[in-house]
Amino acid sequence: MREPVRHTDVVANPARRKFLAFGALALAGTALAACTSAVEPDAETVETPNETDIGFFRDMALHHEQALAMCQRVLGRDNGDSVQALAADILQNQSFERGVMHTWLTVWGESTAPPETVMAWMGMEMPAADMTGLATDEQMLSLATTSGLSQGRLFLQLMRAHHVGGVHMAAMAAETAAISTVRATAERMSAFQNYEIGIIDQLLATTYL
Repeated sequence: MREPVRHTDVVANPARRKFLAFGALALAGTALAACTSAVEPDAETVETPNETDIGFFRDMALHHEQALAMCQRVLGRDNGDSVQALAADILQNQSFERGVMHTWLTVWGESTAPPETVMAWMGMEMPAADMTGLATDEQMLSLATTSGLSQGRLFLQLMRAHHVGGVHMAAMAAETAAISTVRATAERMSAFQNYEIGIIDQLLATTYL
């Protein structure tokens, strides 16, 4: 019987890590491609979105924007191969996901502009800057100005908190969204970000202590 892949194997073996990262990325792209095929359905088949469908995609698109900004601050810097690989994957995955969410919002006739208030659909309305998992302006500045393994460690810490916030939103959307594609997208986001949290935890316990 084939042994399961452990996170320690991913960290210790760069070739295996890159292979698994590519495989996970391909899986995410294939799964989310199903959403793309449904973003321009015939008018007669368009389902009516509820508050969760619209709120989740609008808020998560904004949430993704900060993740992309984090990745852009660390890519190409001397902060370790593991951080470079993870940041590149997150940048590609979440850029694609944000595009899918914006396309759905456009199909529904909703704005894709960054919202000023968020999470009303979860019964916890708040200013956008206070959204669950978002880093502060000071933390983002520190990420941009720190270097070396210290920058890699800070990136992992901030991205972990960011993912935890994203999973929290996705878990609720998976239960309360009206449109099946939105629920499926939320489930995939939750699963993939939880997988990346596991990788981050291993890196923080080893290379980026």
